[in-house]
Amino acid sequence: MDDKITPRTGPCIDGERPAGELTLQTFSMPGDTNANGDIFGGWLVSQMDLAGAITAGRVARGRVVTVAIDAMTFIRPVAVGSVVSCHTEVTRVGNTSVHVQVEVWARQYTETCQHKVTEGLFVFVAIDEQGNKRPIPKD
Repeated sequence: MDDKITPRTGPCIDGERPAGELTLQTFSMPGDTNANGDIFGGWLVSQMDLAGAITAGRVARGRVVTVAIDAMTFIRPVAVGSVVSCHTEVTRVGNTSVHVQVEVWARQYTETCQHKVTEGLFVFVAIDEQGNKRPIPKD
């Protein structure tokens, strides 16, 4: 029998699984904490923005900028040392904009269970080299 521990990327208790594709994964570090010792919400939003931009940039085939966060829900705190995974899913593509739903899941480095910690809807606009809106290629 293999004694190797293989982390699950699925549910632990609630049966929920991440939606979309794994786009960005990192560690939460002590320097990312708030006054209570939990990971600062702004740090999580920053990771979500990066993940959303990766996905939107792929769809737009070029440079994008964040223009809105339509919704944001913090579900549970993130502990220092957690593996933080951002999953993205495109929900709408307009003429110049891309809407990306971002879910963040976290698990302690030594554990196998992950839990959804936050989610949000990010809106990006495709821009050209001069910073002007540009159409998103259709195909």
